[in-house]
Amino acid sequence: MLPGMFKRQKTGSVVCASCGSLVGVNDEQCYSCGRRNPGLWGFSPVLRRLGNDFGFVTLVVYGCAALYAASLLVTLLYGGSILGSGVFDMLGPDQIIARAFGASGAGPVFYNGMWWTVLSAGWLHASALHILFNMMWVRQLGPAVADIYGAARMVIIYTIAGVAGFLLSSLAGYFLGWMPISFLRGADVTLGASAPIFGLLGALVHYGRRGGSSLVGGQALQYALVLFVFGLMMSGIDNYAHAGGFAGGYVASMWLDPLKRERMDHFVGAIACLAATVLAVIVSLFTILPHIAY
Repeated sequence: MLPGMFKRQKTGSVVCASCGSLVGVNDEQCYSCGRRNPGLWGFSPVLRRLGNDFGFVTLVVYGCAALYAASLLVTLLYGGSILGSGVFDMLGPDQIIARAFGASGAGPVFYNGMWWTVLSAGWLHASALHILFNMMWVRQLGPAVADIYGAARMVIIYTIAGVAGFLLSSLAGYFLGWMPISFLRGADVTLGASAPIFGLLGALVHYGRRGGSSLVGGQALQYALVLFVFGLMMSGIDNYAHAGGFAGGYVASMWLDPLKRERMDHFVGAIACLAATVLAVIVSLFTILPHIAY
């Protein structure tokens, strides 16, 4: 049964990936919305079985969990400790291992020249509570953004928001590291899915203002404000990453326009985003791991 579920459909009709109209599996263009290759080379039914997000939320959850588990394992293999000093950093990788997997911040980006970590840092986490809370928010917000923007545009928004958040945090850490108040300094090392999560909130806020549901936009703005204020009150929270992520998600959603149909080039862009993220993690590992000595 499983092989049949993931088999490419070569004949018959499928649902257009953009507008939901019935089209021929080999049609070059949807007659309703104009989308090119509406059947996605016959893989549209397979992707639809994964849900409106085409499985991206599941990919984020399992991908982050896998990288988190791997970072803990590598920490132990290199003789480090994962116990932490309290509840909030319990079961966390050693900082040098986190940097090896692609943590971002002023240190990696400006002092080590690892600029690509603005892509990878959003998939890494510093403790058990860190990944637990972030994945809860991804599961909460991801399907809503996918319903409004489509799976491909959600991937692009998620990626751009992460890059914007970690770039702003790295810039603040580099130029404002001397500030006496901790939450104004930026970060020397930063990681976590909260930057792209704030990007999803930014996209939902823009959707409300663009003419979609004002209820959805208002609720997303409330969430963002509460989380941002919470970050100001708690130590160790990267508020620059949150602010940059929100701005990145908002601007990306303006560019992608939620009231227009998803296009094939959005899918190409989404694949490029995922490929670049995977490459960023791999390059980080090969850059740092060979030079670690405890």
